[in-house]
Amino acid sequence: MRASGLADVARENGVEVACVEARGRVYGLEVTQIREIVRSQEVTPLPKAPALIEGVIDLRGAVVPVIDLGRALHGAPAPETRSTRIVVVEVDGLVLGLRVEAAVDVLSVDAAVVDEPPALATHAGYDAVRAVIRRPDAAPVLLLSLERVLEDVYRSARAAAEATP
Repeated sequence: MRASGLADVARENGVEVACVEARGRVYGLEVTQIREIVRSQEVTPLPKAPALIEGVIDLRGAVVPVIDLGRALHGAPAPETRSTRIVVVEVDGLVLGLRVEAAVDVLSVDAAVVDEPPALATHAGYDAVRAVIRRPDAAPVLLLSLERVLEDVYRSARAAAEATP
């Protein structure tokens, strides 16, 4: 859903956005894509997994792959602190965990505060952000495209496979 699509939905129903922190920056995730948010736990590494997959956790009998959102967006993992959380999301029928520094807030968003990402960013091929949510007296929240984050995981897997002789 592009930002204009998000604005249309926000105008009709309102949209809730969960705000999370990764590498000191606040990002938004659509609440409809979130299954739950759990305390961080030890991640079991997967041998030869794509670089963006940290490993897996056992969440009440389900094995869930975990991606560090700081690494996926900024190239460096988020530091582990007492507020570190794993946001369990569902994207394109896949369940995965996103390790974040903190779960910060939930915003009710209406169309008046939703903008398209800057044209320069989208023309340059950067589409991890699908909308910018303006907030009075605070920095804007960048609404992430989890589909794009997942696509980056697939790309990292292909790159690793091509680099391995």
